[in-house]
Amino acid sequence: MGTRQNLNGRLSQIVDELVHQGVTLEQARQEFERQFIVASLRSNDWNFCRSARSLGVHRNTLRNKVSHLGISTTEGRIRSTGGRPPLRRVIAKIQG
Repeated sequence: MGTRQNLNGRLSQIVDELVHQGVTLEQARQEFERQFIVASLRSNDWNFCRSARSLGVHRNTLRNKVSHLGISTTEGRIRSTGGRPPLRRVIAKIQG
């Protein structure tokens, strides 16, 4: 229960600040959703199936949201592989 109260307290402070700054509900919702999705993708090594499962949405819904919110999956994959291209791209280059 303490964690939930702490979260509600922090969220309340953020909401108050956003309202004070004139941020619209739509702007706040989109930014929250964007950051939540990116955090899930990062924690799942940019694996859409695992991220979708952890978020409780279908993977196609997640892909649509990523596209709509302008989340760059290429950038995330490069970061998650330490700057190296994904293995399947390397294999395709070797085979092609």
